[in-house]
This record gives sequence, C-alpha cells and structure tokens, in this order.
Amino acid sequence: MIKLNEAQAKAMIPDGHILVLAGAGSGKTRVLTQRIALLVNEYGVNPRNILAITFTNKASGEMKERLAQVTNCADKMWISTIHSMCAKILRFEAEHLGYTSSFSIYSDTDSEKLIKRIVAEMKTGDEDENIAKNAMWHISRAKNAAMSPERYRNEYGYERNIDKITEIYKKYEVMLKRANSMDFDDLLLNVLKLFKTNKPVLDKYSDRFRYISVDEFQDTNTVQYEILKLLQSKHQNLFVVGDDDQSIYGWRGAEIKNILNFDKDFPDAKIFKLEQNYRSTKKILGVANEIISKNTNRHDKQLWTENGDGVRIETYCGYNESEEAYYVVSQIESLVRYCNMQYSDFAILMRMNALSRSFEQECTKFGIPAKVFGGFKFFERKEIKDLVAYLKVVTNIYDDESLLRIINVPKRGIGDTTIKKLAQIADQNAMPILQLLTNEELMSAFNKGTRTKLLGFAQLINELYLYQKDHEVKEFVNYVINKTAYRDSLADKEAEIDRIRNLDEFMNSVEEFVKQNPGCTVRDYVESVTLVADRDVDDDSNYVTLATVHAAKGLEFKVVFVVGLEDGIFPNGRAKFDVVEMEEERRLMYVAVTRAKERLYLTHARNRYMYGQSKPTIPSEFFSDVDDFVKPKESVVSKPVFSTGLTCNEKNKNISRFEKGQKVKHKVFGEGVIILIKGENADVAFKGVGIKTLSLKFAPLEVIG
Repeated sequence: MIKLNEAQAKAMIPDGHILVLAGAGSGKTRVLTQRIALLVNEYGVNPRNILAITFTNKASGEMKERLAQVTNCADKMWISTIHSMCAKILRFEAEHLGYTSSFSIYSDTDSEKLIKRIVAEMKTGDEDENIAKNAMWHISRAKNAAMSPERYRNEYGYERNIDKITEIYKKYEVMLKRANSMDFDDLLLNVLKLFKTNKPVLDKYSDRFRYISVDEFQDTNTVQYEILKLLQSKHQNLFVVGDDDQSIYGWRGAEIKNILNFDKDFPDAKIFKLEQNYRSTKKILGVANEIISKNTNRHDKQLWTENGDGVRIETYCGYNESEEAYYVVSQIESLVRYCNMQYSDFAILMRMNALSRSFEQECTKFGIPAKVFGGFKFFERKEIKDLVAYLKVVTNIYDDESLLRIINVPKRGIGDTTIKKLAQIADQNAMPILQLLTNEELMSAFNKGTRTKLLGFAQLINELYLYQKDHEVKEFVNYVINKTAYRDSLADKEAEIDRIRNLDEFMNSVEEFVKQNPGCTVRDYVESVTLVADRDVDDDSNYVTLATVHAAKGLEFKVVFVVGLEDGIFPNGRAKFDVVEMEEERRLMYVAVTRAKERLYLTHARNRYMYGQSKPTIPSEFFSDVDDFVKPKESVVSKPVFSTGLTCNEKNKNISRFEKGQKVKHKVFGEGVIILIKGENADVAFKGVGIKTLSLKFAPLEVIG
C-alpha cells in the first residue's frame, strides 16, 4: 500500500456515507484508489461489487492503471465516467424504455443538426439560427434538471420564445426516439427514468454495487446525484470526493448544493478534509487562499504545504493586449533559455477563448510552439465524422442524422433538394429514411434517375451491414473506406493530403481499440468515439498551452500566466450584479491559481480591443484581493521591463542580414520567402502554411538563398 498522510488515512473508513473535501493538489486520486484497494485487499470485497465514477475518460483510465498496480482485479470493477456507466446499463436495459440495444448516441453536433432541421420545418422566421442555438441550450438545461417540456415551460415561462422552444423540445424528443437515438443528457435521464419506474432493474444494479466511489463530486448535476442516491439505496455505501472551491461548471448544470448539502441528505455522513497541498509553493497557496476566502457559500478549509516559499508572485500591466502578450511570451522564452524549462511547462490561462489571438500571434513571432487547448479535435474533423456516421448507420438503421450526413458523401449526385424532400417524407410517414428508400410507393415521389441513385445508396448500406456481421472490426472499417471509395475521393487532391493522413490515423485508433478490447464490436468502437471527451486525448508534444480556465481544470504546470484580469472579463460582467455568479468567478480564479506549481504571473492590459474598438479597462478585483502578496506594476516603456530579472537574448543579433525576397528556413514552418520587412518583424510566405509575421530577432530563421 502507498503511504498516506494522517488526513488521508482517516478517510479510509470502509462503510457508510463519506465526504472527502479534497483541496487542490491534495492527493484525492490517491485516496480514492487506496480506499478501493483497501476494500478488495484487506476487507475481501468482491471487485464486481465496486463502482467508481470519474468525470473524464482519461481520469478513468488513470484510475484503472493505478488500481491494476495495487490489486489484481481492476478489470472486474466498473470504473468509468457516469455517461459511460449509463450507456453500459442502457445497452442491457434499453428495451424497457422502447429503444433497441443498438441505439445511437448523438454528439452535440448531431443534436444541433437535428434541431436546425426541426426549426427549418417549423418556419419560425428570420431568427431561425438564434432559435436553434437557444433551443439546444434550453433542452440540455431542462434535461440536466430532469424536466419535461411542459414542466420546463411552467418553470421558465418568462424566457424569451419559451413556447417555440418548448415545441422544438417536444419535436426533438419524438425525432430522437424515432431514430432509436439518445443525446448525452438522455444517457443520464433515461437511466434515472428506468430506476424510478422499474424496481427490478434498480434492484439489479443497487444489489450489485455495494460500494460506490465518486470523483469530482462538486461537478455533479441534479440527474447524476439522483442516480447515485438510487444506486446506493440498498447498501448505503457512498464515498464521494470533491472540492466545493473548484465547482466551476454551474453554467452547464453542475449543482454546488450537492456537495454543500451532502451531510443534510445523509445525516450519518462523515466529513474529512484534505488540506495539505503537494503541488504548489507557499506563496502561490497564499494567493489562492486569500481569493477563495472571500466566498461565503463554502466549506471552511485552508490549503497548506510543506513545499518551500517559492519565488514571488509576478504581476504586469501592459499598455494594450499586444504589450501584455509580448511580456508573457518573452518571459516564457527567458525561462526556457535560462531556467532549463520546456515549453510544455507553461500555460497561459484566460477567462474566454477570444483573448487567445494576441498570445498565439506573439508565440508565432518568437518561433515558440503553442496550442490552443480545447481546439479542433481529431474526432471533430469532417472525414472522421463521415466515417463514424457510416458506422453508426450500419449499427443503427434508424439513425437518420448520420444517414443524411453521408447519403451524398462521397458525392453520388444526390442534391440538397432531394435530401430535404427525403427527410420530409420520412417525417410525414414516421419511418426511418433507410426504410423509406426501399418503399416503392413512397419513392415514386422522385424521378427515375434520383430513385436509382437513392436505391444504390441503400444497397451500399445493406452490403456494409451484411459484411460487418461476419468480419472483425478493423477489417470491416477498412472495408467501409474502400467500398465507399472515400480515400479515392481525396487521392488526387494535394490539398487533401492531411485528410488522407487522418484516415490512416483513424485506422490506427480502430486498431488500438481492438487490441485494448478483445472481442469488441463495431458498436463498441462507435460508442467509445462518441463518448470521448476533449481532455481525453493525450499529447506529449512540447508546446505552450493556451486555454480557458475551464479547459485547464485538473491539469498542472510549472508556470502559469493568468491573463486578461480586467473588470468585465475576469470576473465577467454579470458577476457585478449576482452574488452566486461572483462566487463562481472567484472559484474559477482559485482553480486558475492552483494550476501553478512553481511560478505564477497575473497580467492585464490598460486598454483592450474588443467589440470593434479599443477601450480603457479597469483592473480585476482579484488584484486587490491579493494586495498583501502582489501589486500590479505599470509599464512605462513601449516594451515591458522584465520584473524577474531574466533577460531574453535574441536568436538573431544581426537582423540587417535579412532582406526582402530572401529564401529562409524556419524550424517549424519549413522553407519560405520574405515578402515584407517592417522594423524588427517580417512577413514570410511559407509553402503550404501561408504568410506568417515573425520577429527577426527571435524567430528560428536561417537564410538559405
């Protein structure tokens, strides 16, 4: 067993209702895994009786790995995200709710497309686009609170366009059910419905799971908590770990009251606090404690550490966003050069993605690799979504949204007018489109040429369906790519080379999944792809992370820059008038600060260009919250003075050697031509990359001709 500190050891009680308040960096994952190991190794609990819930697939994988090191039976436990757990239960029990076990799971993109189609058919007017976006948000909000369309309208009758939104919600539910499909929220809501209406099913799972552990409990919503309460009803063993000070997802349904009222829901609950931080320096924790102490709706706790004091907290105030970005990026360059750090040691955290542009641009000028965390994901790329849609249709013939996506991909001469007409006829006759394609009477609405094309597509899907019944997953996916001629449709286009490589990477992902899941089916792979979360794709590349604070939760870096600390940005404008909103903003700042291990920088700009014009700003109140620790320093020169004492030596001391028209080579962008020199910067046109503005002093440029 791994050694636990005194507070962690106290939480190792095997039975009952237990709440562990685990401050940032206090070793909560160790507590979770060691308690599960204790149940199996010391108390002899059958691993089949253990359920462990995490909130990302990545965290689930890490927990399985840790448990495999301290037990020999991790593979017999249910360790997963709550969405994956619910999907697994529904695969066994969906028929009780009128679905088949091969139901599809709609991604946000699938749901958005369906809602847009519903809105278009309803002819709501010029505001269709806004109505669709609002409806999607409201529907998710309703489902997270377990509200039917009628109840939601009664509860939120004051909302704009509530009658239209309610009708869209009703139609959306009908269309989902007809497509034998569920969205992410349905996975939870349908399990809750099942448990509430079918006692034998509830008994089956509450009997099995004698010991339930939940990570990141502060992020649970109403439906999730209700499911957990029902699951633990038989054995009354619920062990939850979380930190109310890190509850930052209220905007997507998370209920902080779940963790705040745990001892009221379970009067016998025992509460333990983990306050020793293993991540950050004393000075960083001083700032974090000072910020969060301003909140009143929280469990009282104070982070402390045996780590050293560390360096001072640095602050900086730039004249504008460009100067702020220059300061941040030059500090990164200096620390890499003189403090033996890697680019992956750095994170630039912001309240909103819109602030990332100036930092991305400055990183490019310096030749520093950077990546916007939460950007365009592999499984969101068009070609990957196309192939997944083929797999979805083959495993669920009722999935109209996936079918409509691929009916003319690759192009087979089926136009938008035909596709729209197909959807309307299918809707009028309450039948899946694939079934419609083989209905001679209904297909008479199309001319002979169109019927031939549509029937050809139906035959293709049937061939794929028959093939997958008798072949392994990898062989079948390769067959889909070849049979649809998807790769051939890209092969002659040089601009599509990246998409072709993505097909290869897709096949790699299939192969990896098959190796990790012997005996898996196509449906299993599709489900794993659909449920993959933004933070579940590992990338060990050496780059600076640019991210919103929400996206960075759960991560840690040696050096963190919290930027854009201005009134109206961080905290946001709504927080001025809403105490609840302000407390969540303060928790968000607390999360940002506690991502830092060794160095913390707080920055803002006196002027910022937003909404079409440059305006003066007011420093965030988070600066005054930590006046005892730091004071913002005003810049007095056009370029920032480095308060760390570090200097940033130029890579190219003699920039006069660069001339317009020269051929140069960049270590990241490859070969290019200088097309413009302006001061210390140059515009360079790179083949296949485009024009980049680079700093001649700092960019890794080599003259080659």
